[in-house]
Amino acid sequence: MVKVLVLNAGYEPLQTVSVPHAIRMLVRRVAEIHEAEDGLAYGLFPRPKIVRLLRYVVMKWRYTQPPRWSRRGVLTRDAHRCAYCGARATTIDHVVPLSRGGERTSWLNTVAACGGTARSCNARKADKLPAEAGMKLRFTPYVPAWDQLHRPGA
Repeated sequence: MVKVLVLNAGYEPLQTVSVPHAIRMLVRRVAEIHEAEDGLAYGLFPRPKIVRLLRYVVMKWRYTQPPRWSRRGVLTRDAHRCAYCGARATTIDHVVPLSRGGERTSWLNTVAACGGTARSCNARKADKLPAEAGMKLRFTPYVPAWDQLHRPGA
């Protein structure tokens, strides 16, 4: 599904929405097209890639709590790169496995990992700690900022 980035009136990224949602925002005149796809239209409008709100929306909630954990968020935070080998990541791995008492959905306990084959890092590590599997994390997991999860192309 094609997503459209929504910018606040001050050009801060707010969220991504579907193309029909973005078109409804244009029709209601709460947003304007900031960037559009060349040669593609959605009804009377050029198909938007980025829209900007006409009025500033206060986002106090963004600064009081970190983003909620999600699988897609972990893959975005880690740029779809395996935390162990750097290859393209398609799944997530618990640094401290659930079977060993690790937290289930924590930004600090999950990393992107390559998966899908018997030789993947996710399969190789299995339910061991990285040191027990002879593997090393390329970076330390962290809680991402809101802006990092809503970059264009993320």
